[in-house]
Amino acid sequence: MFKEESITLPEVKHRREAGEGGKRAERLNTEDRDMAWVALALSFHITLFLTILKTGRATVNDGIMLGATAPGDFIIGGIFPIHEDVAKKNDSFAPQPQPCVRFEDRRLTMALAMINTMEVMNKSPLLTAVNITLGYRILDSCSDVSTALRATADFMQQTYCHTGSSAPTCSPPVMAVIGDSYSDTSIAIARQLTLKMIPQISYSSTAVTLSDKARFPAFLRTIPNDRHQTAAMVSLLSTYSWNWVGIVITDGDYGRSALDHFVSQAAEKGICVAFKIILPQSVTSEDVCSVITQTAKTIRKNPKVQVIVSFAKATHMKYIFQELKNQTLRAGEGMESMRRVWVASDSWSSSSSVKGNLTLKDMGHIVGFTFKSGDSSSFLEYLNRLEAAGHEYTGNNYFLQEFFRQLNTSKGFGDTELVSEGVNRLREQSHADTVFSVEMAVSAIAQAVASICRSRDCKTPDTVQPWEVLTVLSTQEFKLRGKSYKFDSNGDINLGYDVMMWRSDGENIHISDVVAEYDPHTNTFTHPNQSTTQQFLDLKNIISKCSNSCVPGEFKKTAEGQHTCCYECINCTENYYSNKTDMDQCLSCDTAAEWSAEGSSSCTPKTLLFFSWQDGFAVVLLTFSALGIVLVLMVSALFLHQRDTPVVKAAGGPLCQAILFSLVISYISAMLFVGRPNSFQCKTRQVLFGISFTLCVSCILVKTLQILLAFQFNPELQEVLQRPYQPYVIVSICVALQSNSPAVTTSTSALHPSLYLQIILSNLLRRQTAETRPAAQVYTEVQ
Repeated sequence: MFKEESITLPEVKHRREAGEGGKRAERLNTEDRDMAWVALALSFHITLFLTILKTGRATVNDGIMLGATAPGDFIIGGIFPIHEDVAKKNDSFAPQPQPCVRFEDRRLTMALAMINTMEVMNKSPLLTAVNITLGYRILDSCSDVSTALRATADFMQQTYCHTGSSAPTCSPPVMAVIGDSYSDTSIAIARQLTLKMIPQISYSSTAVTLSDKARFPAFLRTIPNDRHQTAAMVSLLSTYSWNWVGIVITDGDYGRSALDHFVSQAAEKGICVAFKIILPQSVTSEDVCSVITQTAKTIRKNPKVQVIVSFAKATHMKYIFQELKNQTLRAGEGMESMRRVWVASDSWSSSSSVKGNLTLKDMGHIVGFTFKSGDSSSFLEYLNRLEAAGHEYTGNNYFLQEFFRQLNTSKGFGDTELVSEGVNRLREQSHADTVFSVEMAVSAIAQAVASICRSRDCKTPDTVQPWEVLTVLSTQEFKLRGKSYKFDSNGDINLGYDVMMWRSDGENIHISDVVAEYDPHTNTFTHPNQSTTQQFLDLKNIISKCSNSCVPGEFKKTAEGQHTCCYECINCTENYYSNKTDMDQCLSCDTAAEWSAEGSSSCTPKTLLFFSWQDGFAVVLLTFSALGIVLVLMVSALFLHQRDTPVVKAAGGPLCQAILFSLVISYISAMLFVGRPNSFQCKTRQVLFGISFTLCVSCILVKTLQILLAFQFNPELQEVLQRPYQPYVIVSICVALQSNSPAVTTSTSALHPSLYLQIILSNLLRRQTAETRPAAQVYTEVQ
């Protein structure tokens, strides 16, 4: 913060009145008087402009940055982004501090939380027992790295002397530093403080790189790093099956680190990022407007992206929401077209300024992640004391002076109405999570200093060194409201996150409803209060996917060069299935016992259909076969008994026995088709039937030739036909030819029982299959 030299309004009037008296003494004409009044009016307006210009800007006095100070045996530094940006001027190359702009009420509450905790600690037995007090010096980083480095250099000076009502008093050097909010500034501060190993505890910086103790050995924080926050976000997206999302970040170490970790963790869960938008780090840079406009266009061009993850600054988000509304109205569309589910990081999840003049109905659903909160009653009591004391609390706190001045420049600091209005605003902008984080940081430092001072006289200057405080902070536990906390090996305190969902009751938006708690150790969400979680659970009705889910029976096919989340659904082929949604490939059925049709979601066991011994058709078949065998055997016995008679000889003699024998084999082979087939049956029944049938037909053929030759016809032709007529040779050749075919088949591909696709053996089976077993299978031989 830097202070511009200016004169007050009474001084301007006094000088102008003196100037007018002199002019009236020298010139008494009317024209000179008019010119004097013009000069007076001009000076008045210039002075008024300079007075207004001071409002909302950090200032500097004689090279010393102004802030909030209090004396003590040990000084704790504080760096807070009280202002959101600096007014960058490019008209000079000379090194000069830039004025800070855009006062942030919420950041002021963090600084006040530090002051309150310091006062509480100084009154506690912890410090009174060792007869020491803690003082503070709080400066403004203005959300700017250069300004933060200037504040850090101020801390690292040997002494800082402030002038009171009597003699100047010099404060001891800073023993530890609390801050900053943004990771970019905290990284720069950490590098500088590491030179003297001054411990730094951040209450809000979450960049993963700060956990690297090789680079930042003096950095600690009372919150988890961003790796856990991105894991929580990915878990949330996965829970609701949102796999097509966008991401918006503010450029810088915090945004870039969060982007990298989110993308890598999302890819492991099958979540695709449709677009990535990186906004300029400064909210007042020249290209902010064009980037915000393009961001809104990108969001509107991706209607399937209904969920957007944001690691942007609160001001950037305010601009995006407003630009989305403007583009929607210009396009003549309804406001529902701009609604999205916004997954907010800790950078803006609890910032009410984001909404501007919009309603939650215009913005959509906002699900925010915040740090774990604690009891903030002590801080609220501090605000009550501030309201009661009024201007007495602003004497050593330039930030409070500027805060009340920007509320109403026409009222003094002691105005009761002004003080009440200001404190009410501070109550609205205070958030339990950040207050708790600041309280933890101050408590940890106070207990570390007290632990050291129990064994030595800390009233002597330079008795305690910053590195000693860092050692105690890194190795010992500290307590806050009866609970013990300890920095882990990375310098973090990982308590998890509260999940907040913004809620609207008309025009008012409530942003403090905790609908879930995230445990980073188990990567799970719990719902502490079921009455506030229903709206959170209703988010499952929102769909944010590039392609519709593939139902069971289908699999995803992604075109080359496309996101894996953009695909078409293809039916599984025959004998393949998928039993879950969005499967990447179909599973194979066990074709030995199962089958499936195209597009199946499961395999169907193959049903066995065969002639059982109890089947009616089989009983009839076996009965006739048995009767046939008995009848044939009786005839064969009769022919055998009468084999020497002319009648039997005329009928063919031995050939008749061969025919009867073949009929018996045929009847026997019919029995092999009843019952559950086995390998022997498969190899035997077809061979027996084929050979017996061939034997029977060949014998009949010989008998036919014999009858043919018995007729009287051309003697020469009859003589030609009688020469090759050898009955037994003909029968043997026919049977041999038929026997050779199954022998070859058996030697190359042995017959075996196999379940195959549906085959209808008879009309009876056709009726049975159609009426009772639509998916039935039967045994057949595979050759």
